[in-house]
Amino acid sequence: MAAEGNYQFLVREVHVDSYGHINNATYLSLYEEARWEMITPRGYGFAEIHKLKQGPVILEVNLKFLKEIRLRETITIKTTLLHYAGKVGQLKQEMLKEDGSVASEAVFTFGLFDIKARKLIEATPEWKYALGIS
Repeated sequence: MAAEGNYQFLVREVHVDSYGHINNATYLSLYEEARWEMITPRGYGFAEIHKLKQGPVILEVNLKFLKEIRLRETITIKTTLLHYAGKVGQLKQEMLKEDGSVASEAVFTFGLFDIKARKLIEATPEWKYALGIS
């Protein structure tokens, strides 16, 4: 069973555009921040990636904007592993407003990339642990 991650943040001025809501490109940065906060405490942070020469790579993103997220709102990003078979997996991430409603959702197709060989590889035990796969 895979673990879920929850990452909470306050929408700050740097996150918003001239309309006063999160800029569309910022969503990807915030989702990535939440993924780092999920794997780093499980021993698969930046230093480990460079030591092992293996790290996550995004292959595809399907991003939906469902409700406006405005300046100074507190948002929780929920990350759930949908599946991981062979070399490719999918994660679902949702931005939840304080009332629990879904403001945005994204499905990321990803894999583990061997930096030296320059190709996708099968999930290693360390990578599975970082994703909460038992």
